Amino acid sequence: MSEQIIKVVIPARNEEGAIGKVIGEIPDFVSAVIVADNGSTDKTAEIAKSLGALVVSVPEPGYGRACLAGIDKAGDCEIIVFLDGDASDYPAEIVELIAPIQNGSAKFVVGSRVRGKIEKGALTPQQRFGNALACGLMKLFWKSRFTDLGPFRAITRDALEQLQMQAPTFGWTVEMQVRALKQKIPYAEVPVNYRKRIGKSKISGTVKGVILAGWYILGTIFLEALRKSPH
Repeated sequence: MSEQIIKVVIPARNEEGAIGKVIGEIPDFVSAVIVADNGSTDKTAEIAKSLGALVVSVPEPGYGRACLAGIDKAGDCEIIVFLDGDASDYPAEIVELIAPIQNGSAKFVVGSRVRGKIEKGALTPQQRFGNALACGLMKLFWKSRFTDLGPFRAITRDALEQLQMQAPTFGWTVEMQVRALKQKIPYAEVPVNYRKRIGKSKISGTVKGVILAGWYILGTIFLEALRKSPH
């Protein structure tokens, strides 16, 4: 690997059954692992600290809030990788994920589960539909080539700062993609594999979670379609 400083941000809420596996599978070339503990009531933070992760407490619920706090904790680095704390992603695939950034062809890379191998039952029908709808709208509005809103993604620090991310909840992933499209940041997708998560999903595991996620994701797309890009 190159001498670039690479740090991983993991937003996590009540993932004590999975967080150890996730941290344990992260490649050694990663400089730091930051777990943004989003109001966990279990031992997520304790386990993460015991494995050498930097833990930042984010009491107010919100996926985007956790990611923003993790970014702040990460400090100086060239590349930030985001992945979930439920063990559904394969951290070893960080090598493939950051390759387009390291070879200079992209500044932002999304791991596409749609283009990879998905374990049976890992993605619910509503998740598949929501991803397809969101990606279809991005294609309609901005001629996007994205096929997924996958949480496993990498971005250069300077590109991330340029995006001025602010979505506090479920709109975070799509906000990043839409703003990258609007600001013409070079992007790429790479196939990643996806397995059934450990524990119950906070989004797809409940009807309320599915409805809220859909509302925030679609709302973010339409809001960004109306909002001008910063100069």
